[in-house]
Amino acid sequence: MRLLEPRTSVNKMSERRASISRKTKETEVSVTLDLEGKGEVECEVGISFLEHMLQQLAFHARFDLRLLASGASAADYHHLVEDVGICLGQALAQALGEKKGIARYGWAVVPFDEALVLAAVDMSGRAFCQVRLELGAEKVGDFDVEVVEDFWRALAVNGRFALHIVEFAGRNTHHKVEAAFKAVGRALATAVALEAGREGVPSTKGVL
Repeated sequence: MRLLEPRTSVNKMSERRASISRKTKETEVSVTLDLEGKGEVECEVGISFLEHMLQQLAFHARFDLRLLASGASAADYHHLVEDVGICLGQALAQALGEKKGIARYGWAVVPFDEALVLAAVDMSGRAFCQVRLELGAEKVGDFDVEVVEDFWRALAVNGRFALHIVEFAGRNTHHKVEAAFKAVGRALATAVALEAGREGVPSTKGVL
């Protein structure tokens, strides 16, 4: 996947916020992200299941998120889901800036009834995405769950971090997907948190 440059962005390191807008012939997405938030979310993308998952992600990451998107088609959600991932990833990278003082690594194992999913992240500046979820159902409602992996890949590539999602147990597809979004949120909360006493970049290379 090609790393896409944001069309517009605002970044103030002291506030750890960013705003991203992206418009194509197929979709239009606007994201405002605050890493120093309380998990307050306003999300309108025209896909109810995706809205619910994004709410879980931001709430458990303790990010304030305002995300507006249009261009959903009941026949094909792929373009909008991927573009939401692109913009959210770009906003995350912009808000982190030079990444001075952050913990860098984060992981979480989250149960949701019978489902158990691990997520681990490294805000390394190097994009990687591995998703090991066995999704038995093709759809949750009218949402094609196959595009969930496209979202994660777009998020990790444009956010410039390594992301691993691994299923340990589960039967219900909805539960597995939701556990993954919650786990990634909690992993990101740890990884982007500012560590007491750390002033520089968390790398022996001096840059991420």
